[in-house]
Amino acid sequence: MIVANFVNGASVTAEETSPLVDPATGEEFGRAVVSRAAEVDAAVRAAEAAFPAWSRTTPGERQLALLKLADLLEANAPEISAAEVRETGKIRSVLLDEEIPQCADQIRFFAGAARALGTAAAGEYLPGHTSYQRREAVGVIAQITPWNYPLMMAVWKIAPALAAGNTVVLKPADTTPSSTVLLASLAASVLPAGVFNVVLGDRDTGRLLVEHPVPAMVSLTGSTRAGVEVARSAAATVKRTHLELGGNAPVLVFDDADVAAAAEGVVGAAFYNAGQDCTAASRVLVHSAVHDEFLAALVKAASAQVPGTDFGPLNSQAQLDRVLGLLARTSGVVHCGGKRHGSSGFFLEPTVVSGLGQDDELVQEEAFAPLITVQAFGSDDEAIALANGVAQGLASSIWTRDTGRAAALTARLDFGVVWVNTHGLVAPEMPHGGFGASGYGKDLSMHGLEDYTRVKHVMIAH
Repeated sequence: MIVANFVNGASVTAEETSPLVDPATGEEFGRAVVSRAAEVDAAVRAAEAAFPAWSRTTPGERQLALLKLADLLEANAPEISAAEVRETGKIRSVLLDEEIPQCADQIRFFAGAARALGTAAAGEYLPGHTSYQRREAVGVIAQITPWNYPLMMAVWKIAPALAAGNTVVLKPADTTPSSTVLLASLAASVLPAGVFNVVLGDRDTGRLLVEHPVPAMVSLTGSTRAGVEVARSAAATVKRTHLELGGNAPVLVFDDADVAAAAEGVVGAAFYNAGQDCTAASRVLVHSAVHDEFLAALVKAASAQVPGTDFGPLNSQAQLDRVLGLLARTSGVVHCGGKRHGSSGFFLEPTVVSGLGQDDELVQEEAFAPLITVQAFGSDDEAIALANGVAQGLASSIWTRDTGRAAALTARLDFGVVWVNTHGLVAPEMPHGGFGASGYGKDLSMHGLEDYTRVKHVMIAH
């Protein structure tokens, strides 16, 4: 089995390939092509050729195409989920019941949003002159997606870009290409050739795509390190960048919270997708008055999670080794887990660690694993200082019955998303994106659509 590029409406192979490994077993099951300069250039040129006609389509025409794509995604959910399970180890029911329906809903949102872009009213802002604004497509968009949510992150990228009239060349992570290629093959029946292209490969492939002179914008979801590299490379040709990078979400649990409910909620949000989520509830801060009670409830809830049943494996041996290294170097107390689960695949036991200082590596680094750290605080000010005391600023949550406290603290948390008495939920109508080392630009919502447009002022003398 070889997974190929999808360019200009057709499957395209390449000479070089790399192995595809099932993370639930650790065994190779196929290969994917690795694109180099010629393959990347072909995909970009296809998108470039398709852009003039696609950008001139009406919002209604683009809406209709995206609505058809959402229908096709739902109709082919079993095939797409099977491909993604094989490459990620995700729980199949989660894909079928949660992630794919969300993807279809998000495509439908942007289908409608394409017809609702607003701007300032046309008028005479200078005597004898009428001004108005145009929102236009940016051009060819280079997009790079991660391995934790291959299909969903592809949807978050392509739906607003296509809705705005852009054309796309997308490179998925080298370990998880298949669901993105399947999405592109479905799109080929409703989109003109060249509008949505997929090139497979490694970091060098991504670098070739970012540095290619044709794309006008680069959109990346990935690590902070990758975001820095992309921003640096894109600057050489003054490309626009849209960076959704790593997270290290704090969870603030106050002494008036429902301890049992909060512990269950935190574990669910921390271990979803094996904790391989930029918004994972991984860094728990608990009021000292309920610290011991909450820690016990958290350890009980975490210990009940079963790897392979409640959550899947880590993405690769390298990712598992990285997390085990973090645990080996910590000075904290490991209350449960902390070790590899089983002898095959890349599973980690559900893990809870306490007794950590703010400068501990486990606190400062995003683990991206089924791993929760616990720290105590004594006041609201201390809670905010600990929460904001990391480089990342993507997501956070507050657990309290005091609505006044919640309202006050949401303003002080330096994160792009703040949940209250819940964690991890997204809605297509609401923006998703962070601050600081978590990047800039918004996914989802009208803000996400506007990020893929440029604004032009037109003035007519009369």
